[in-house]
Amino acid sequence: MSKITSKPFLLKTAKYTVITLAVILALLFVTPIIFADQIKEKIKKTANESLSAELNYSDVSVSFFHHFPSLTLTLTDLHLNGSAPYKNEKFITAKEVSFGIDVVSLIFSESAKIDQIYLSDAFINVKVSPNGEANYNIYKSTAKDTKPKDSTDTAITLERIQILNSKIIYDDQSTKVHFDAIGFDYLGKGDLSKAVFDLHSRAKIEKLNIIYDNEPYLMNKKVDADLITQVNVNSLSFFFQQNNLKINQLSVDFKGKFDFLKDGYNMDFVIKSDDSELYDVFTAFPPKYITWLSKTELKGNTNLLLTLKGKYIASQNIAPDLNFDLKIEDGFINYDNSDFPVSDLNFEIKTKVPSLKPNLLIVDAANLSLNVGDDYLKSKFYLEGLNAPTVDAAFKAKIDLEKLNKGLGVPGLTLRGILTGDVQAKGKFDRKNKLFPIANGTIDLKKGFVQTSYYPNPITNIEFKTTIEDKKGTFQDLKINLKPAQLTFEGNPVFVQALLHNFDDLNYDVTAKGELDVKKIYKVFSYKGLDLDGFIKADLALKGKQSDAIKGNYEKLNNKGTLEIRNIGIASEFLPQKFIIRDGLFTINQDKILFNNFLASYGQSDFKMNGYLQNAINYATRKNGVLKGSFTVSSKYINVDEFMFNNTPKTHEAKNESNQSGVIIIPKNFDLELIANAQKVYFDKLTLENAGGNLNMNNGKLMMQQTGFNLIGCHVAMNGSYQAVDTQNANFDYTIKASDFDIKRAYNEIDVFKKMASAAQKAQGIVSLNYQLRGRLNGNMNPVYPSLTGGGTLSVKDVKVRGLKMFGAVSKKTGSESMKNPDVSKVDITTTVKNNIMTIDRFKFKFAGFRPRIEGTTSLDGKLNLKMRLGLPPLGIFGIPMTITGTQDNPKIKVGSKTEEP
Repeated sequence: MSKITSKPFLLKTAKYTVITLAVILALLFVTPIIFADQIKEKIKKTANESLSAELNYSDVSVSFFHHFPSLTLTLTDLHLNGSAPYKNEKFITAKEVSFGIDVVSLIFSESAKIDQIYLSDAFINVKVSPNGEANYNIYKSTAKDTKPKDSTDTAITLERIQILNSKIIYDDQSTKVHFDAIGFDYLGKGDLSKAVFDLHSRAKIEKLNIIYDNEPYLMNKKVDADLITQVNVNSLSFFFQQNNLKINQLSVDFKGKFDFLKDGYNMDFVIKSDDSELYDVFTAFPPKYITWLSKTELKGNTNLLLTLKGKYIASQNIAPDLNFDLKIEDGFINYDNSDFPVSDLNFEIKTKVPSLKPNLLIVDAANLSLNVGDDYLKSKFYLEGLNAPTVDAAFKAKIDLEKLNKGLGVPGLTLRGILTGDVQAKGKFDRKNKLFPIANGTIDLKKGFVQTSYYPNPITNIEFKTTIEDKKGTFQDLKINLKPAQLTFEGNPVFVQALLHNFDDLNYDVTAKGELDVKKIYKVFSYKGLDLDGFIKADLALKGKQSDAIKGNYEKLNNKGTLEIRNIGIASEFLPQKFIIRDGLFTINQDKILFNNFLASYGQSDFKMNGYLQNAINYATRKNGVLKGSFTVSSKYINVDEFMFNNTPKTHEAKNESNQSGVIIIPKNFDLELIANAQKVYFDKLTLENAGGNLNMNNGKLMMQQTGFNLIGCHVAMNGSYQAVDTQNANFDYTIKASDFDIKRAYNEIDVFKKMASAAQKAQGIVSLNYQLRGRLNGNMNPVYPSLTGGGTLSVKDVKVRGLKMFGAVSKKTGSESMKNPDVSKVDITTTVKNNIMTIDRFKFKFAGFRPRIEGTTSLDGKLNLKMRLGLPPLGIFGIPMTITGTQDNPKIKVGSKTEEP
């Protein structure tokens, strides 16, 4: 009976189960269709209420099966812009973005609850401006946000975030931090609806690049991370509890805390890797070392620790402390199965940068030692500070560089030679107080050889022996002896010998002889950002004391010889144009370096110089040494704009305040006299012809005496001075005399004249000028008009004024048509300038029977405040008083007996 009765029961159960499953399956298909419009409307409403940024997508779909069993709304081809100042730039783009929706909230709540987010093939572009403005601040804040509210009322209560095959770029210009994460997969779980929650994360990155201040630190690294982060939404803080990272094969433990402050960040990061293999450390190095690593046997233990602790507030110049420690024990390196492996490699260094200030840098390299067979190298180094550092260093070695080079396999470098050394130095290096570390030791290199991948031929026969001794720790006691040093390059031998002691009053004995192709030898040691070429031939013997050169006791000096140079070119990031010495023969005679037909060029400018430099040794060896000299300089063309600080080789475009090229800097330790003449000089849109005069540079100031040039068809004589205050400001003071020049041409071709004598726009004829002016120049070498003070006389010889609105207005008021276009001759107009105001002294002139008399002020931006008396024919005894205000373009005339006569 039981079997008979149980069979129908099982059949009914199965039937109901199938029906239930069918209903559920039907609901899974039907529910999204039924609620599709409702879901789309609620999502759109939520986005519009919550986001301040522009959101676009090509299609919307709703399904239980896209991320089963969640009901998900999927946006296809999503584009979300950022917040100000990046509103027109993409913040997030993705092939698909899916939102998991709480079905209960969909039915019973006014807002759809989003508890899951999925991104695939996304590009997340995070940007922070130099002022700290971030493009991710897209969430609208309202007055209601300030009130506490229950988590159930919020529209986004995330429990899961998943990102697949995406790319993230983080570019923070305020901290100069940039990183790229390519091939980024991420899974984050946690109840993000809570104010404080734990976020469990799993992340993989195929390629990670980290760049700080334009310097790459990690490039193309693979990352695998398992993280637990406690997030406090109320205080905007993150506590990294468990963060196990793997960068390529290097395991790293990362813990710490990060808080968002009102105007910055508060950081407490600890990154460490304990008892790691030396090989694993090198897998985290830049890509160029990977090829080397594939051919190298590496052994040894390493420990590294990096900490970053403190606040970063850019506006208050507050920065965290950075510490970095690295220790390598029992290291072993053997490149390409060399017969000379490097063994017993030990390295220990601790670096501190308090407040990220380089001047407070502390480097403690307690030990660097290695062996290559019976050869050895041992050293230690301690440095505290950069401006006046405390030093404690020791170096001891007896090593065959060829064996070391083969064991290490340094890419692109071949070394040979026997290096022996034993040097100790301890104390303070302080140029200001003339302190030098107590030092003693020798460095000796025999049979040296250097070849790099930058140039096919090596430097050979390198021999030198240097001794250093300082028993008292002062500049005065320092002795350096470079015994005959030599090298051979491209078949040309070079010999140098030097004995230097008492650097407080340098006593020198130097001889040098040989030839060098600068371009070729520079290529051996190619350095990015600097380019050198040319030829140098030296035959010098220098012997004497610095004090004798300073005091003029030239009979006690024995400096002689020649230095021939040809086609020496110097270009670097600090010299926008290449400075080229085409030909020159220096003759050394006691304390003077004589220049004989010295030819040079810089950009478009050319120079021919004859003369001498004096006190060159004192200038080169002392911080405050003054370089003296006298030259005659001639040129066919000089472009002054090219010499401006931080200038770039561009066409002569109009400059503006926001892109200043910088003023010309005169070094303070120059005492030079130049008798100069140039056929043409270009400066700030002006072309001067047949320029010449005496120029003196002393203590950062340029004095011009009896300077003259031709400009706009007349001869101009000028005396003056110029001195830079900083790289963007300079002071000037000059007196200028210009006789019989065309006023129309002056207005059209000279910006300063156009600004200060704007009325000349409607004039034509011949005038002369005698004026003194002082003031300040901005970073474009243009005058700052409110700073100008001075005065002088403009002498009118024969000028016709046509269409000037001021005279037109006077003509209209007085009913005199002849006043509209007056002709003026033999009038001296005296003016003074101060505080952006030009004061015009009373002057008279006559035309067509009228005798006008004018005085008053006009601002350099065109505002008028003039008093005028129009003397009537025939003798001007009777006149019409008037006041002229307004602007030159819109003058306002008041006429009448109530107006006070001038």
